[in-house]
Amino acid sequence: MAAHRKSAHRKPKQRPFTGPAARTAATLALAGAATATSATGAGAAPAEPAPTAAQVRAKVDRLYHDAEVATEKYNGAKEKEAAATRAVDALADEAARRTDRLNTARHTLGSMATAQYRTGTLDPALQLALSSDPDSYLERAAHLDRAGDRQASLLSNIRRQLSGIARVKARADQETEALAARRAELDKHRTAIRTKLADARTLLATLTAAERAAYERAADAAHGGSPATSADGSTARPDRAVTGAHADRSAPRASVAAPNSRAARAVSFAHGAIGKPYVWGATGPNAFDCSGLTQAAWKAAGVSLPRTTYTQINAGQRVSRSELAPGDLVFFYSGISHVGLYIGGGQMIHAPRPGAPVRIAPISQMPFAGATRVA
Repeated sequence: MAAHRKSAHRKPKQRPFTGPAARTAATLALAGAATATSATGAGAAPAEPAPTAAQVRAKVDRLYHDAEVATEKYNGAKEKEAAATRAVDALADEAARRTDRLNTARHTLGSMATAQYRTGTLDPALQLALSSDPDSYLERAAHLDRAGDRQASLLSNIRRQLSGIARVKARADQETEALAARRAELDKHRTAIRTKLADARTLLATLTAAERAAYERAADAAHGGSPATSADGSTARPDRAVTGAHADRSAPRASVAAPNSRAARAVSFAHGAIGKPYVWGATGPNAFDCSGLTQAAWKAAGVSLPRTTYTQINAGQRVSRSELAPGDLVFFYSGISHVGLYIGGGQMIHAPRPGAPVRIAPISQMPFAGATRVA
C-alpha cells in the first residue's frame, strides 16, 4: 500500500516532442535565433557614414579635372570631325564636277550618233564607185575619218571619266565612314563631360550653403582669386598696356616687356577676356575654355594655333620655367590638360573651370608641365 502511494506521487517523465509539435517548436526556436542574430548584426555593422565636406570637395575637384581632360579630347575630336566633314564635302563637289563633264561628253557623243543615224552611210567603196566627183568624195571621207577618230577619243574619255567617278565615290564612302567614327567619338567625349559636371553639381548639392561657399572660396584661391584679382587680393588692371622692362612680382599685372609685338597683342587680348565665362568647347568671343582662350589670343595676334592643349605644346619652341616671357603658353598636369597665357611676374591669364571665369592666377597653383614660345 505504501509502495503504491509512493509510486502514485512520483513526477512523470517528460517525453520529447514528436510529429507536428516538434516541427512547431523548431520553427519558433529558429525564429528567435534569427531575431537575436539580426539584432546583434545591426549593432555590429552600422551604415556607412556620409562623406565629409572635405571628401566631397576632393571628389568635386577630381571631377572638374577629369571633365577638363575630356574637354581637350572633345576639342581634338571636334577638329578631326570638322576635317572629315570638309573631306566628304570636297569629294561630293568633285564627284558633281566630274559628273557634269561626263554628261557633257555623253551629250556630244549622242549628238554625233544622232547625226550619223539621220544622214546614213553607204559602204565607202560603193560610195566611191557611184560618186560623180571622186575627189569630192575622198575629201568627205577624210572628214568622216576624222569624225570617227574624234568619236573614238570621246568614248575613251567617257570611260576614263566613269572610272574616275567610281574612284571618287569609293573615297567618299571611306571618308563618310571616318566621319561617322569621328562623330561617335565626339558624342562619347561630350557625354563624359556632361556626366562629370553633373556628378560634380550633385556632390556640391550635398554640402550646406556655408560649406559650398567655403569650397568656392578655396577653389577661387587655387585658380587665382576673383576674375580681376590675384590670389593675394591685389586688383588687376586689364586696361594697362604690356610695357616695361622688368617684372614687378608683387603685382598681378606685371610690367614685363613682351618679346615682340605679336606676343604683346596676344597678352592684350587675354586681358580683354578677363571676366568672361568658362564654357567647355568655347573659343570666344564671349566664352572660352582653357585652350580656346590661348588659341583666340594668338589668333588676334595673327598666329594660328592648333585647338588642344596637347597639340599647342608642340606649336612652338619649348622654354624652361626660368625663361618664361609674356605670351608664352604654360601647361599643367602630367596629361597636358590645362594651359594659360603667361603675362610675367609668375602670373598667367587662364580659363580655369566651369563656374570660374577667365582670370589672372599664379602659375605655381597647379603642377607645371612645360612651356612653349609661339613666336
